[in-house]
Amino acid sequence: MTAGSALQRNPSRDDFAALLEESFLEHEITEGSVVKGRVVAIEKDVAVIDIGAKTEGRVALKEFNGPGREGELAVGDEVEVYVDRIENALGEAVISRDKARREESWVKLEKAFEANERVTGAIFNQVKGGYTVDLDGAVAFLPRSQVDIRPVRDVTPLLGTPQPFQILKMDRRRGNIVVSRRTVLEESRAEQRSELVANLEEGQVIDGVVKNITEYGAFVDLGGIDGLLHVTDMAWRRVNHPSEVVTIGQTVKVKIIKINHETHRISLGIKQLLADPWEGIAQRYPVDAKLKGRVTNITDYGAFVELEPGIEGLIHVSEMSWTKKNVHPGKIVSTSQEVEVQILEVDPVKRRISLGLKQTLQNPWEAFAEQHPVGSEVEGEVKNKTEFGLFIGLDGDVDGMVHLSDLDWNRPGEQVIEEFKKGDMLRAQVLDVDVEKERISLGVKQLGGDPFTEAGEFKKGQIVTCEVLEVKDSGVEVKIVDTDLSTFIRRAELARDRGDQRPERFAAGEKFDARVIQFDRKARRVQLSIKALEMAEEKEAMAQFGSADSGASLGEILGAAFKKARTSDDKDDAQD
Repeated sequence: MTAGSALQRNPSRDDFAALLEESFLEHEITEGSVVKGRVVAIEKDVAVIDIGAKTEGRVALKEFNGPGREGELAVGDEVEVYVDRIENALGEAVISRDKARREESWVKLEKAFEANERVTGAIFNQVKGGYTVDLDGAVAFLPRSQVDIRPVRDVTPLLGTPQPFQILKMDRRRGNIVVSRRTVLEESRAEQRSELVANLEEGQVIDGVVKNITEYGAFVDLGGIDGLLHVTDMAWRRVNHPSEVVTIGQTVKVKIIKINHETHRISLGIKQLLADPWEGIAQRYPVDAKLKGRVTNITDYGAFVELEPGIEGLIHVSEMSWTKKNVHPGKIVSTSQEVEVQILEVDPVKRRISLGLKQTLQNPWEAFAEQHPVGSEVEGEVKNKTEFGLFIGLDGDVDGMVHLSDLDWNRPGEQVIEEFKKGDMLRAQVLDVDVEKERISLGVKQLGGDPFTEAGEFKKGQIVTCEVLEVKDSGVEVKIVDTDLSTFIRRAELARDRGDQRPERFAAGEKFDARVIQFDRKARRVQLSIKALEMAEEKEAMAQFGSADSGASLGEILGAAFKKARTSDDKDDAQD
């Protein structure tokens, strides 16, 4: 017999005390801990559980069941429970299966959260802003936006069904857990999309089902992955809305135009399966050719015209009318209207055709020039009055301009233009027609003839008779008698002596002689001077009757000259 076996058969008092202490340590129970217990009885809706140390507690049977955890509890089963209190007033332990499971779950969930792993749970209730999820005892919050990739109206099919979730946030102190089902679905979808995209190639022709239609195109399901069929790739012709070409649920044959392997975006096309109508476009539509088309769209800058299915040209606003420059294209043409156009330019590379509408009509400036050659007379309404002239409305819906300098031969244009107002009818002469610049020059004064031409030639030094038209402080406005020429004699030219250079000496209608000191037909200028005439007469008298050296005064010389002239006149009268 060994010493150990002898000790076990006959323990001493100290050995017994040590064994009892060891037994107590093994079965020590503390409040707030999770311990293992055994089901010793099941009474109606509770289970009696022995947690050791001759201590029992009761747990409701419903705590052993829950979403995704259905099963029968039997006597003898070993379970873990949470000890709230070791003994209550009845001498029983207050224990909980839910709290035990929750403590156990928190430990597992924290590990999963740190490792960024998915967890399994079941949605079991709806709350404000989302839903509650049972994560094997721990309750988490599932925001409404994290339920699915797309908004879900009814979550009933998801209730009570175990499924994977991703933990977004955890706070052990506050007992908060936020999870997402959407993240899991997106990751799964991304994996599926990667696999599907790997099996697709650009240029491949594949069948798909129209899943959704937007303003800019349609999404086509290619068997688990969507591709975008843009509205510009639906047909070679202009498509105003995708619904004109496809409908939801329709099976369509499409061509894969481009694949972005990073974003998994796929661009599709239908028109790429058809012949390109732009091939050989320059031969079919030569420049200057005229043909008919239908207006398909009107914008601020022009109108688009369909020449054939898939081929459109643009009539720029500047090519729509010869005369209507600042008018919206919608006031010249209308949608669906058939119009005749002329091909102005074809660019096969940029796929652009420039059309002209006005080129199919005669240029109104050319027509005007044919009907009204230079020198002919026209009549029109004053459309506008500006600081540089008058605009006159003429035949053919064109305008002509009378410049200030062409309003009157003698008076300033700034003065004459005040006599006209908008709406007046005015006759004028055609001076010039510039078809290229679309300008018509008119003249009003030319209708009355040029007074310089009709007056003949005046030589410098010639003496003319003038009639006073107007007396001003700075001089006298006069007209040369027997002509339509008028000019202004400055104060300094009114007399030889400074004291006589007073305009008030003259009166309107009075006539007097003056000497021509300048006559420039090209510059249309004639200058007269009384002073020059007096000086010339003085010089002539001095030459005929003496000089200062003879001792005769100027008055005597002039007196003699006047006496001689008077005597000569008397003789002429006697002879008559």
